Amino acid sequence: MALSREQLAQRVAQELKDGYYVNLGIGIPTLVANYIPEGIEVMLQSENGLLGMGPFPTIEEVDADLINAGKQTVTMARGAALFDSAESFAMIRGGHVDLTVLGAFEVDTQGNIASYMIPGKLIKGMGGAMDLVAGADNIIVTMTHASKHGESKLLTECTLPLTGKGCIKKVLTDLAFIEIKEGKFHLLERAPGVSVEEIIKLTAGELVVPEHVPEMMFNE
Repeated sequence: MALSREQLAQRVAQELKDGYYVNLGIGIPTLVANYIPEGIEVMLQSENGLLGMGPFPTIEEVDADLINAGKQTVTMARGAALFDSAESFAMIRGGHVDLTVLGAFEVDTQGNIASYMIPGKLIKGMGGAMDLVAGADNIIVTMTHASKHGESKLLTECTLPLTGKGCIKKVLTDLAFIEIKEGKFHLLERAPGVSVEEIIKLTAGELVVPEHVPEMMFNE
């Protein structure tokens, strides 16, 4: 079975390390805040000017003035700080973010990413993605492996306008966890119940498959 949005967030959360400063993009990445492993402390950064995001609020905790970059209400963790957008992007551009998690429309075997527009469709702007992919060395992309029509989004070459070039090293899809290196996709893990054959079929770019591909593990 393909991973749910919550499972995608849980698997990304397993990549967090104690002391990390982490930027979470709009959509599935924001859910990672709900699955930070016990025993580690990370500071979640929102590009609109919040360092130290907590889990999404309960009804009693909602504060309409406290939002993330996706305009969703959030909570603040112990030690959180608020600052303006210019300082937030100085942090991003200065390379002070240890891990960036964002979505994408397409990723290719050269580590290129297309995430901000589809020609002919209305867009609100590119957001901070171009700064994030240029300023971070450690990036995980979360996305669906293929379109609803069964067309692969993991390509030999992106067809949509690029957000960044040669910047993506790891991709987590609803079917697989993949590393990009040496101009190829390398299959690391597969979603529970998803066959290697299905992943191969839905991956357009060259895919290196080891002899054993473990299934992802999730806490109950």
